[in-house]
Amino acid sequence: MNPFLKFLERGDLLTLGFGTTVAMWVVGYVGRIPPVIVPSAVLLLLLCLCLLAGGYLAGRYMSLGWRGGLYTGLLASTLNLLILGSLLTGDEPNRIVPSALIWIPGSYLVSGVLAAAGAALAGSPVRIQPIHWTSLFARVAALATFFLIFIGGLVTSHEAGLAVVDWPNSFGYNMFLYPLSRMTGGIYYEHAHRLFGSLVGLTTVVLALHLWRTDVRRWVKWLGLVCVVLVVIQGVLGGLRVTGTFTLSVSPEDTSPSIQLAILHGVLGQIFFALMIAMAVFTSASWIQAYPPKPYPSTNADRSLTIALTIALILQLVLGAILRHIAHGLLIHISVAAVVTALAIIAGVRAWGLYPEEPMLPRLGLTLLKVIALQLILGLCALAATGMTQIPDQPPHATDVIFTTAHQVTGALLLAVTVALMLWTWRLLAPQAEPRSQSSPGEAHVR
Repeated sequence: MNPFLKFLERGDLLTLGFGTTVAMWVVGYVGRIPPVIVPSAVLLLLLCLCLLAGGYLAGRYMSLGWRGGLYTGLLASTLNLLILGSLLTGDEPNRIVPSALIWIPGSYLVSGVLAAAGAALAGSPVRIQPIHWTSLFARVAALATFFLIFIGGLVTSHEAGLAVVDWPNSFGYNMFLYPLSRMTGGIYYEHAHRLFGSLVGLTTVVLALHLWRTDVRRWVKWLGLVCVVLVVIQGVLGGLRVTGTFTLSVSPEDTSPSIQLAILHGVLGQIFFALMIAMAVFTSASWIQAYPPKPYPSTNADRSLTIALTIALILQLVLGAILRHIAHGLLIHISVAAVVTALAIIAGVRAWGLYPEEPMLPRLGLTLLKVIALQLILGLCALAATGMTQIPDQPPHATDVIFTTAHQVTGALLLAVTVALMLWTWRLLAPQAEPRSQSSPGEAHVR
């Protein structure tokens, strides 16, 4: 078998390799946020710990011993090339410094050794039931998407969407070769968003290829391709939001930033996250192995309720994006929030209380109630923060940034939980058949 095709079938390696990379990128991003700036030595130590942890999990749950850790580290190092270029370029655009000849092989060596050492520390693999690695890989992709939404929220909150004036280049540099030393202020937020988006895009593509190689359900394979198309569209929308047209020019005269595309980009990102949650649900062992749906008299009502809540949430996302970008529509946003809250409480309480025989539904119902409560609190805090701290022609206050970003991210989480509840409602519940009316023999004879 072709080695690449064999690689695509290794759900365990893909999950741990991409999972380790996502963990490293999250640590690196948080450690470099302008208000934080963790010392380089501390940040390097944390990144090494991520590699050790990834290798440990490989040794613990894969059957390859230290080699599983080695492969995990090498895959993570390959994916990290997306960001390593920012350390390998000089003052001139796209000029690689000579030390790249040491940095690149050194990165592979260090990553492989650390992850292999982590696997060796794990000892013998744990004897447990078979792990559904495809589902775990889909969850890694969903988690990466969730963090990307968080990063995008910070871009909007800091009003940094146009901090980098061109696309797909960055100030004339290849996006993957823009120097880390120049990623300051708003440029850091916007450029890091682009880089993390590339990681999410690559993860989505590999997940789709993995599904084509391993999943027997044709509709799941095609859904994976839909995810790829959507993430590509999302990336193009994000770029055209900056330039307005396909151009490599860095001159403002050749670009026309689009606030409409910014709104569409924000909404589509949250819908894409909900779709990745759906992929994690569809590939889970619970979904595949679940028994046929049981008939319940309340099935149709709960199916309709979760669909209505999903539609209302998407509408609310649009209104929220409009409010965030052009500061219009506050009253209608609050009005629809009241409708969403009512629907979420009803759907959550019903799922929590009506189906004790279906453990998945009470868990999701309770989660929905908790998330909607958190979202209401954050919405009120965001409203208060923007009203009290917003000063014209001044950078956003830290309180404003925190609460508005948290409110946006929780909105994405609310949509994801609702979509999961809707899918499981359709998977586990069946409409109860209408009892046939019985007629007397005389009536039958008359008919």
